[in-house]
Amino acid sequence: MKRYGAIEGGGTKFVCGIGAEDGTIQDTVSIPTTTPEETMSKAMAYFAGKEIEAIGIGTFGPVDVHADSPTYGSVTKTPKPHWSGYDLVGYVKRELKVPVGFDTDVNAAALGELLWGAAQGLQSCLYMTVGTGIGAGAVAEGRLVHGLTHPEMGHIIVRRHPEDHYGGKCPFHGDCLEGLAAGPALEARWGVNASELGEDHAAWRFQSYYIAQALMNYILILSPERLILGGGVMHQAHLFPLIREQVKELLKGYVHHPALDRDIDRYIVSPGLGDKAGISGALALAVKAAEA
Repeated sequence: MKRYGAIEGGGTKFVCGIGAEDGTIQDTVSIPTTTPEETMSKAMAYFAGKEIEAIGIGTFGPVDVHADSPTYGSVTKTPKPHWSGYDLVGYVKRELKVPVGFDTDVNAAALGELLWGAAQGLQSCLYMTVGTGIGAGAVAEGRLVHGLTHPEMGHIIVRRHPEDHYGGKCPFHGDCLEGLAAGPALEARWGVNASELGEDHAAWRFQSYYIAQALMNYILILSPERLILGGGVMHQAHLFPLIREQVKELLKGYVHHPALDRDIDRYIVSPGLGDKAGISGALALAVKAAEA
């Protein structure tokens, strides 16, 4: 069976893995994210001698995803120290000499969920992660969504909850979606980690209100066939019914479809790949790169 490499590049760790074209992850290793040189040299040491057909990289961004661009495969301007301008794809190609698939971590996760997870058999889906940051990736008509750059759906502007007076945590936009609803915003607003907040805490009314607004916008703009919510904050399973009800309330029946009414429990869902959505998505990029 052919073997493929996968790299899920995160702000705190890089997860590297080996898998098969059916989506099976056979082995993984976690490497702390430090400088590009140190992190990537350890990653390449892991893949040395593994005889992979191709490798996929799904990473934090912003990144240049346009293959005809002179800076394709590079991290662009990021607040992560030392990583701005780093040529990820170029380095990996020189070291491993195999085809490289490359995209954002959330776009990769969306592709993985479409091929092997909660959106299997569909032509479109949106994957949203709510954790240290908020990001979303999308597949439409079987293709990853790109445009001028790549989607940055975690930084959309949402209406503030009438009872929420927190100023926002985003260093760029203050009270954008990420600034109001990512894990660090929850901790800064309430003084404790999200996992320590009881199910009846006001935090979840705010959280469901903000996430539901985002999902409403994504539904109206992209019309995905499934919405998949992952990330550490979404481990709070009681958030899902709150979000589903808020989405229905915000849409007010404007978009008519059974998925948004009686089947909404199967429309807004957790990742079918669980916490492996990111590394599985990177594996999906590798499989696609080998086919190109």
